[in-house]
Amino acid sequence: MIQQRVYLDNAATTPLDRAVIEAMLPMMEKNFGNPSSIHAHGREVRNAIERARKTVAGLLNTSPAEIFFTSGGTEADNTAIACSIEEYGIKHAVTSSLEHHAVLHTLEHLQKIGKIKLSLVNVDEKGHIDLNHLEELLKANPNTLVSLMHGNNEIGNLLDMEKVGELCKEYGATFHSDTVQTMGHYKHDLQKLNIDFIVGAGHKFHGPKGAGFLYINADKKIHPFIHGGSQERNMRGGTENVYGIIGLAKALEVAYSDMDGHRKHIESVKSYMIEKLKTSFDDIQFNGDSDNLEKSLYTVLNVSFPPSEEADMFLFNLDINKISASGGSACTSGSNIGSHVLGGIGADPNRPSVRFSFSKYNTIEEIDYVIEKLNQILKVEV
Repeated sequence: MIQQRVYLDNAATTPLDRAVIEAMLPMMEKNFGNPSSIHAHGREVRNAIERARKTVAGLLNTSPAEIFFTSGGTEADNTAIACSIEEYGIKHAVTSSLEHHAVLHTLEHLQKIGKIKLSLVNVDEKGHIDLNHLEELLKANPNTLVSLMHGNNEIGNLLDMEKVGELCKEYGATFHSDTVQTMGHYKHDLQKLNIDFIVGAGHKFHGPKGAGFLYINADKKIHPFIHGGSQERNMRGGTENVYGIIGLAKALEVAYSDMDGHRKHIESVKSYMIEKLKTSFDDIQFNGDSDNLEKSLYTVLNVSFPPSEEADMFLFNLDINKISASGGSACTSGSNIGSHVLGGIGADPNRPSVRFSFSKYNTIEEIDYVIEKLNQILKVEV
């Protein structure tokens, strides 16, 4: 019997790992110095930040000098996009209509103010990037910025970053990828990828909110996005979020310590839910390739349910039945604006779609409870 709420919105945010809380507590309780201060209190905190930077860099197989801490993924994306366009005189950018708004809205704004021309690469009915079209765009437009996410936050589709990186290298393009959904869930070996910028947000892998990072390849030199101080080696003004940085590094360390084990568990939960959905509903569909474990994030399942009288109240009914899920990305959860991702792949607007996203803390028992409540909501005879 489920006593507490079932949380299946881990693509929006994840609960803190206990080890992360324990790592952050000393920075809250006694190590309160300003890391920019030269006295002992400040030096102690500065050393902690640099140890965290070294941890993140080591896990990603890169240099600490290439890791810059930010307030999260959105700031990191904005920094990479806006500053590389300015620094390198980039006049053309390529992205897709399925990107997170941290990328899509940023590029649309830069086009609106005349900084760039923006091209949208074609996607197929499952939401996968047309690499042939991408190559055509790169051939026709030298000195392009390519910004394509590694794992889609709504439908879970995965990008072949190696192939995109090779294309960008061949045509002299700058490559940025929003890796927020895959950071801490997939290994990123930055010595093997042809990529200029990737990003992370701690709260997507059981770390704290308000803490993220930007990887900037040593070959790329950009100016700060936020001015006002010499923090982050003159790359980001503002006193560092010390607790968040320490927590982020610990969360990534925990994620890497047993990533294969976590993946195996989460895949078993996701696979179980897919099979239970298929056997419980005659007209179940999955958006994108989210039901394909080889082509999608193992943490995300986007389900399209049959049209019903309950469609408009679907998420509300889940909520009152103690199930937390979302109807799109976290940015549109709770709003009546349709998902731009589902619209971009031509999903049927008459069918209620729900994104269930999983973590290492979810269980088979929870999935059984969710299926039972779905049957009740949709009035399926069992």
